[in-house]
Amino acid sequence: MNTSVSPAPAAGPRISIQFCTQCQWLLRAAWMAQELLSTFSTDLGEVALVPGTGGVFRIHYDGHLIWDRVTDGGFPDAKVLKQRVRDRLDPDRDLGHIDRKKPDGQAGG
Repeated sequence: MNTSVSPAPAAGPRISIQFCTQCQWLLRAAWMAQELLSTFSTDLGEVALVPGTGGVFRIHYDGHLIWDRVTDGGFPDAKVLKQRVRDRLDPDRDLGHIDRKKPDGQAGG
């Protein structure tokens, strides 16, 4: 008798982070997944890590490409990634300090 229970279908959008295993980018992908889950928590249905090769690092929102390491020129910082997810999930949502602009001449980070 099979007693395993299948998870319910995701109630929100699916984020997939495809990363290059040859490049050792698992921790970077996992950190970005954690950042998205911390910010959007139950608004997201799923955040998946998808192993790949050949220097790939792409992030999809429900199948739509929102970041590509090659075409976007590197890796996203957390601020940019959260803004791109927010712009699809809930464009009117305020991300607090992430959306605030720093005064001219002030270092950021």
